[in-house]
Amino acid sequence: MNTAGHSEATQRRGLELTPFRGLRYDPDRVGSLASVTSPPYDVVVRPDGLHHLQSADPHNIVRLILPQAGTPSARTEQAADTLRRWLDEGILTADPEPGLYVYEQRDGDGMLQRGVIGTLRVSEPAEGVVLPHEDVMPPVVADRAALMRATRANLEPLLLTYRGDGAAAEVVERTAEKPPLLATTTEDGFRHRLWSVTDPADLARIQNDLAGRQALIADGHHRWATYRRLRAEHPSPSPWDYGLVLLVDTARYPLRVRAIHRLLHGLPVADALRAVEGLFRVRRLDLPLADALTALADASCAGNSFLLAGDGAFHLLDRPDPDLLARTVPADRPAAWRSLDATVLHATLLEHVWRIPEDSPAHIAYIHHTAATVEKAERDGGTAVLMHPVREEVVRDLARQGVTMPRKSTSFGPKPASGLVLRALEI
Repeated sequence: MNTAGHSEATQRRGLELTPFRGLRYDPDRVGSLASVTSPPYDVVVRPDGLHHLQSADPHNIVRLILPQAGTPSARTEQAADTLRRWLDEGILTADPEPGLYVYEQRDGDGMLQRGVIGTLRVSEPAEGVVLPHEDVMPPVVADRAALMRATRANLEPLLLTYRGDGAAAEVVERTAEKPPLLATTTEDGFRHRLWSVTDPADLARIQNDLAGRQALIADGHHRWATYRRLRAEHPSPSPWDYGLVLLVDTARYPLRVRAIHRLLHGLPVADALRAVEGLFRVRRLDLPLADALTALADASCAGNSFLLAGDGAFHLLDRPDPDLLARTVPADRPAAWRSLDATVLHATLLEHVWRIPEDSPAHIAYIHHTAATVEKAERDGGTAVLMHPVREEVVRDLARQGVTMPRKSTSFGPKPASGLVLRALEI
């Protein structure tokens, strides 16, 4: 682990970002850089999406982040074997010297996001350095921990945000004026560029600026919890004291905030509607998806609201019975938390009305793509619950209070593409 510029890292609070020797695909050994990238592991949830990525290139990163062997132990062993083989064959190679990496994402609609990829000192929530805002599911953390132990690698950066508009942002923008290490455009239309920052003065500017900052986990709560678990398992100092992250200054580059939808397996829409009769106002909307989402956004201005789908129509649930909320939503939490749609969904609808365990993949799936959620519900006979996104300021305020939101409450983006730069702990 390179700790240049951090001789007092254990004594200093704040974001402690260190350079590392990134692992990157040799562009001469793969079909194209775009063909070996993937969305983060938890976004690749549809089998057709997984198969598409696997067939795009035999070296697609999805073979590491979502190995497909039969048993959990076989999957982690497969990923470790694949990574070792790709290193031996030169498919993945380490950069010659440690650096931080400036990463840029740009789409055709004018969205521009830039940030810094590095290895961040892993801290506990009580330190107030990295703020989580969602709960995690222990089985997912256990799965990611097993994968990281087996590969001894951080295969994809998680996404953190901070508000700085300082020296680090200046280095990022100056670096982005230079020729990049790599540039590629993925099939979603995003153009990705990556630069390495190795100049000691620029590294010091970034590190010193971040040392006084606080970050919010935008995407990657399970991976951050995994970093914390693995650090606790290994006596310090060790490479596990740090984890791979992308830090984005939202004072310069605001993120998009979208909802994460729920797919309820085995619950037909008709049954879901019968159960909420008299508890919510229910209106059938024979509208296209875009218009139904507009109706949901309008209803959300007045209070908790949800769209149910899966039977060929949309059903708008709003105006929940106040007595029902008083009975089901915990009263010992901040008002902003109690009024969240995700809180009402989990505490009221899932637990008390539909009696669905939220931590069982057999009963519920979390899907980022709106149309895909509806399509799968219609195909499988389940119920899609479409959510309206939470405002970023609400997320940040709750996180600063130490209040975690219900799991999978938000989807910040754009998310970093997996496969552009990896970290092996021994390199």
